[in-house]
Amino acid sequence: MQFPAGSDYWQHGGSFSASEGMSIIEFFSIYLSAKDFKMSAKSLVSLLIAIVSLLLFSTASASAQAPVANSATLPAAEIERIVKTFTAREVQFRRALNEYAFKRDALLQTLGMGGQIVGEYHRVSLFTFDDQGNRYEKITYFPMPSTQSVTQEDLDDLGGVSPFALEPSKIPQYNFRYVGKDKIDELNLYVFDVSPKVIPDPKKSKERFFSGRVWVEDQDLQIVKTKGKGVPETKQNKFPTVETYREQIDGRYWFPTYSYADEELVFEDGNVLHIRMKVRYTDFALARANVKIIEVDDLNKPKTQPTPPVNTPRKP
Repeated sequence: MQFPAGSDYWQHGGSFSASEGMSIIEFFSIYLSAKDFKMSAKSLVSLLIAIVSLLLFSTASASAQAPVANSATLPAAEIERIVKTFTAREVQFRRALNEYAFKRDALLQTLGMGGQIVGEYHRVSLFTFDDQGNRYEKITYFPMPSTQSVTQEDLDDLGGVSPFALEPSKIPQYNFRYVGKDKIDELNLYVFDVSPKVIPDPKKSKERFFSGRVWVEDQDLQIVKTKGKGVPETKQNKFPTVETYREQIDGRYWFPTYSYADEELVFEDGNVLHIRMKVRYTDFALARANVKIIEVDDLNKPKTQPTPPVNTPRKP
């Protein structure tokens, strides 16, 4: 996400970075103190930068991964076995997903003070296949976006690291660190922190990587939940931490069904952008098959009747 150019965001109730971390009384106390001591404009800017830095630290602390229920260690050989198995399962899962059609409803909103919606990007698509077996996106609902904050990287993440976390071809480029055990509902889970071994230079590469945490079911050793963000980030382009839940489809594979994020992105210039994202994945159906498309004109053509064989009379 990038901060919108111009001042429209503020005019529609966009957040002021200093006011998000303090009360109105505290803010005006600082302001009046600045007037009383006749602070220069440069000093006042320095003060605001310090406040933003404090907010940035607070936001980072709040968004840090919560501790797991049980941080007991496992033998190194067992950790290696689990990682090897669930990453292999991830390859199988992505291959299986390529056989399914599904619906995606993606909603990204920018919020102002008091949670007021000041911009929106809403896109509903059906991911299906053509007669050659190639997947394509059929957009069924896409009104004109009212936000300028959505970037190409945000759209790439919608179909990449946000729902799926690990791209199978990039798995060798990640580090996995075992954190402990956790439990969600009736599922017993292994928890791993995941980070790229090398974060690419965004000026030289368009590659996107996942940085965050994954929860792995301890029986089938498949990922059932992810929480993290796409990297790399830049000074102008920040990304929210997205939490994605998966559900078991057809009794075999855990497919993503819901992604959610609600975060204030703090930019280096002190601007703050409050972003909320909701993405639902529904209507999974095994749909890939060799289908021949018949043109309507072909259906209207008269069918050629076979010529009956000529019975040659036998000689007496």
